[in-house]
Amino acid sequence: MIRAIIVDDEYLARQRVIKLLDTHPEIKVIAEAKNGELAVEVIDLKEPDLVFLDVQMPDFDGFEVLKRMKPKQLPYIVFTTAYDSYAIQAFDIHALDYLLKPIDEDRFNASVQKLLKHFEVQKTSEFNQKLMKMVKDFERPQDDFLNQITIADRGWELQVELDEVLYIEANGNYVNLQTPDKTHLYRSTMNTISDLLDPEDFLRIHRSIIVNRRYIKKCSYISNNEYEFTMKNGKVLQSGRSYRQEIMQYLG
Repeated sequence: MIRAIIVDDEYLARQRVIKLLDTHPEIKVIAEAKNGELAVEVIDLKEPDLVFLDVQMPDFDGFEVLKRMKPKQLPYIVFTTAYDSYAIQAFDIHALDYLLKPIDEDRFNASVQKLLKHFEVQKTSEFNQKLMKMVKDFERPQDDFLNQITIADRGWELQVELDEVLYIEANGNYVNLQTPDKTHLYRSTMNTISDLLDPEDFLRIHRSIIVNRRYIKKCSYISNNEYEFTMKNGKVLQSGRSYRQEIMQYLG
């Protein structure tokens, strides 16, 4: 079952997509959003496989939605709009398809068939992670912060994208870079690597622990200015008291 969210400020436009999906039981609509702000919230909460995304909306457009949302895995995007002037920009960020309103039934069915083929051949998380990196590169220019780490492993050089690192832990003269499927050992001190990370993306909660804000599932107060962070992979990490101020700023 492919879980989909429909984002459009027009009620009738959302209903049109729902009606067209009646003949495609493989796709289940799990939520709707009538503006960009609500779209970001529901996408991050529901983590859909697919989003039918309107380009022009009152608060901010579909491209801004892509910049702001931070789900665990980037969903497939099918843009829907009454204007064809956004097509090049849409495909530049690797949208799966681009449908013009009013949406033609045959054209919609062709788009769904394309989607089903992609789901069949791209089931691994690697594909979704690459798409997430593409969108992140699109959303902001390159800066001076570290985005990638090169690790020597048995004569091979392995590139670890920091977008994919859930958290970093001290390990003697090394640090452990924890990705969803592997722990990578990298020679560095916590202070050195902390200075190279974007504070908008990473939060130091302990002298030995840095977490990726994107993968924080829950933060709970324990006692004595200490907090417990539950990551999206289930790992539970405890903060140090001296990092209370940074954590309070994160909590807003």
